[in-house]
Amino acid sequence: MAEKSFKYVIVGGGVAGGYAAREFVKQGVKPGELAIISKEAVAPYERPALSKAYLFPEGAARLPGFHVCVGSGGERLLPEWYAEKGISLILSTEIVKADLASKTLVSAAGESFKYETLVIATGSTVLKLSDFGVQGADSKNIFYLREIDDADKLVEALKAKKNGKAVIVGGGYIGLELSAVMRLNNIEVSMVYPEPWCMPRLFTEGIAAFYEDYYKNKGVNIIKGTVAVGFDTHPNGEVKEVKLKDGRVLEADLVVVGVGARPLTTLFKGQVEEEKGGIKTDAFFKTSVPDVYAVGDVATFPMKMYGDIRRVEHVDHSRKSAEQAVKAIFASEQGKSVDEYDYLPYFYSRAFDLSWQFYGDNVGETVLFGDADPNSATHKFGTYWIKDGKIVGAFLESGSPEENKAIAKVAKVQPVASLDQLAQEGLSFASKI
Repeated sequence: MAEKSFKYVIVGGGVAGGYAAREFVKQGVKPGELAIISKEAVAPYERPALSKAYLFPEGAARLPGFHVCVGSGGERLLPEWYAEKGISLILSTEIVKADLASKTLVSAAGESFKYETLVIATGSTVLKLSDFGVQGADSKNIFYLREIDDADKLVEALKAKKNGKAVIVGGGYIGLELSAVMRLNNIEVSMVYPEPWCMPRLFTEGIAAFYEDYYKNKGVNIIKGTVAVGFDTHPNGEVKEVKLKDGRVLEADLVVVGVGARPLTTLFKGQVEEEKGGIKTDAFFKTSVPDVYAVGDVATFPMKMYGDIRRVEHVDHSRKSAEQAVKAIFASEQGKSVDEYDYLPYFYSRAFDLSWQFYGDNVGETVLFGDADPNSATHKFGTYWIKDGKIVGAFLESGSPEENKAIAKVAKVQPVASLDQLAQEGLSFASKI
């Protein structure tokens, strides 16, 4: 097969790949210079839609509605956009070998791609129960959600199992968002997770108590402190029951698993420096190999605000790191410089009629403020994290755009405050900063 050559190649067609492409165009990339190689069959899209509006029973989101960059209020980049800009969008193409020394990528079909500068935007892949040797984990109707193909299969199952029973394995983002969307589809839901409360990596016990009670009020059966250890099937191979470690058995017409993800770095093992499970980069997302950048979920980068290095799995960082890397690529070509990446961690989620945002770092002591009664009509509440006398993190449920901006500012500025003061003033403290 003929070898294809490009000045720039983005490997990975997820959120980071799409936002990088937009920044390449802003920076003046010439037609024919850039290629995006993606194993997915569609142009880059906003992945968060898959666990939310894509699964709605009515008015569901569908492509081309949520191609990047609509998630951040930008222009929607349809497949035609790439063609108009002279970008080669190479879809349904999985890269199976990367030789960074010879600047060559090889696809599963044996095609070779040469580059001068590479942007690694391979993202993450879901952890599967079969990875842990769980009995029956390959049964039919056990679903994972990462790509649009996964979501399409889940949509079909929801149609086939109307008013059926679902077991959601995991109490993180996927668990909470999928439990909500299943209830909207009138599916009976049990959510199972081993931790003492939901979303333990971020939520405090006080925050989690609100969501657990709210979900129970919506008909979600929450089972904590245990895990799925096996699945029984019908004669047709479809899942019938979920066996839990504590001995309970749950009926299930379908199962959705959300137990985490791991960054896709295998292609580059032994060729780039790695740290904390990701590819180590500097503040411009340059790796240890010249002309190779890594962005999004796969990058372990300096977190300037906190003086350490971290890997962040979230759409906001995927977008911003991609833009930073491309700016840095063009700056270095022109002998200019760009500012170091100075990222304020930001996470959010929406489910039912709830919407929360978190900024900063969830370390130190905490104070809960506001109306955290799940039966309340307003349920506006939040939490501050205080370390060394300063606010380092802030969480808010049901905030207005102005209030969300206020908690972001507090997490960025890190004002001095006491727990008593914050308990008394609550959200009004942030609004004054």
